[in-house]
Amino acid sequence: MNSPLIQLLVLAGIAVFLILRLKNVLGTRDGFEQPPVPKQASDRINRPDLEVIEGGPDLDITDHVDEDSDAAKALTEMKRAEPSFNVADFLQGARGAYEMIVMGYENGNLADIQPFLSEEIYESFVDGVAAREDQGLTIEAEFFGVRELKLMNATFDPETNEGELTIRYVAELKSAVRDQGGDIVEGSLTEVKRQKDTWAFARTMGADDPNWLLVSTDA
Repeated sequence: MNSPLIQLLVLAGIAVFLILRLKNVLGTRDGFEQPPVPKQASDRINRPDLEVIEGGPDLDITDHVDEDSDAAKALTEMKRAEPSFNVADFLQGARGAYEMIVMGYENGNLADIQPFLSEEIYESFVDGVAAREDQGLTIEAEFFGVRELKLMNATFDPETNEGELTIRYVAELKSAVRDQGGDIVEGSLTEVKRQKDTWAFARTMGADDPNWLLVSTDA
């Protein structure tokens, strides 16, 4: 065998050896394998502090009252009695109810707000409007909005399923009382007054009637 042929065989053998070595070191790729996970990403996946924990506090409650408070426990019981009950939705409704009830009383339109008043509160409103009319007084009022609203307390009676929520309001309005001659005897139509009220609403949870009733007013 001549020298050039021997050299060619030797070089071919070396090439095959190198290919086999590279294959053992690098492995093979079939085209659909997942890329290797970087070490940092792998560490993040396995970190225990990123595990998803199911359950936990009800933010609809803890956004408004302390988690371990009696009010939070009462709200939890209300939700058990009526799963569709939502604190945030109630507070939004309470905001609108305040303006409706205040302006209904100021204007003497009690029929419009009677469905939202307990019997005791409705009777006290009737007496107040009647007393104004007997004196020939009228009220002019302009409501500018509820500036602050806070859930102060919540209670629940498991025997009757009645829930009660106490709300603190800060609102702004103009209000003036005129006598029979039209003169302003109280209040002002140019000065915006900040009015603070604490009202309590009650309802039997799970009842067909969705209306909460105003059961207490304590300015």
